[in-house]
Amino acid sequence: MNTNSKGSNDMRGGSVRTTSFDVAALAGVSQSAVSRAFTPGSSIKESTRQKILEAARKLNYVPNSIASSLTTHRSNMVAIILGSLANPFYVHVLQEFSLSLQKKGRQTLTFTLGEGMGTDEAIMRVLQYQVDAVILTSAQLSTRMINMCQDRGIPVVLFNRYIPYSGTYGVRCDNVAGGRMIADAFLKAGAKTFMMITGDPNGTTSQDRERGFTERLLEAGISRDAIYSYPGLSSYDGGAAAVDRHAETGKDFPDAIFGIADIMAMGAMDNLRIRYGKRIPEDIMVAGFDGIPEGARPAYQLTTVAQPMQQMVEHTIDLLHLDEPGKPVEPIPDLPIPGEMIWRATVPSPAK
Repeated sequence: MNTNSKGSNDMRGGSVRTTSFDVAALAGVSQSAVSRAFTPGSSIKESTRQKILEAARKLNYVPNSIASSLTTHRSNMVAIILGSLANPFYVHVLQEFSLSLQKKGRQTLTFTLGEGMGTDEAIMRVLQYQVDAVILTSAQLSTRMINMCQDRGIPVVLFNRYIPYSGTYGVRCDNVAGGRMIADAFLKAGAKTFMMITGDPNGTTSQDRERGFTERLLEAGISRDAIYSYPGLSSYDGGAAAVDRHAETGKDFPDAIFGIADIMAMGAMDNLRIRYGKRIPEDIMVAGFDGIPEGARPAYQLTTVAQPMQQMVEHTIDLLHLDEPGKPVEPIPDLPIPGEMIWRATVPSPAK
C-alpha cells in the first residue's frame, strides 16, 4: 500500500497535503511559477497562470501562507488596532480596510482594546505575530512601542488621529475645520446657545472637533457660558445620557447640539424627541460628524460632516509601502483631508 498516494491517510489519520511541487509537476511549470500565480501583482503570463490554477483545482491545492512567510519573512498580514466599536464609524472603517487589503492580497489581523487594555499592551500582542504593518485607530501609543515596531521594520500608521510631540502621524480628517463648519451651520441658522457631546477626552479626534467648533463660536462673539459640554463616550447611549445630564441642571435646552460623532447625535435626537417632546430642528438643531450610513436613514436625516473614509483608507495603505518590504521605515507625515458638509433635515440649510 502506497501511503504517499493522493487521498491516502498519514499515520495520524489525516489526509496528505498537496504541495506546490505537486501542482508544478501537473502543470508542467516550475515551483516558483506556482508561487507567482497565487501572488497578486506578480509577473506571470495569464495563460500560464490559468494552467496552474486548473492544476490546483484538480488537486484541491490551497497555498499555505504560513509556510510561505517562513521563506519570504512576509506574512501579508496587516494588524489593525481598534478602540471601542460602539461607534459604527469604526465598524465601517474595518470593513473598508479589510476589502481594500484583500484586493492587494493581504489579510487583516484585528485587535480590539478590551476593558483596561492600553495600546502599548495591544502592540505587544501584535508583535507576537509576524505582521507586515500596523494601523492604529485607538488613542495612545508610547514612543518606546513606536521604536520597537520600527526596529523590527514594521511601519505604524495612525488612522484619523495623531500623537502630539511623538513624530508619529498618519491620515486623518481635518477635524478642526469640520468642527468649524458645524459651528458656521448653527450660526447661520440663528442659534445663540450651544451644546457639545464629546468623545474620548484623550483622543485628538474629539479634541480637534471640539476646538474647531468652540473657536469658531468664540470668534462670532458667543460667550463661553453659552456653550455647554457633556461627555458622550462615543456611543448612542452616551449621547442620550448627555441630554439627560443637561436636563438635570434645570437650564433650558440650547438652540443647537453638536454630537462629536454621528452616533452620539442620533442618541441625543431620540432622547430629545421621545422623552422630552422636542422637535428637530424646530425646537433644537442637531448635527453630527463622521457621515455614517445610519445617520442618513429616514428616522434621522442627520446633518453632518462626512469623513472621506475611502480616500483616507487608500492613503493609509499607500503609506505602509506593502509592496516595498525593503524600504526603510520612515516617519509618517501628517495628512489631514477635508471633510464634506452634508446638509440634511436637522439643521436648516442656508438659502441658495
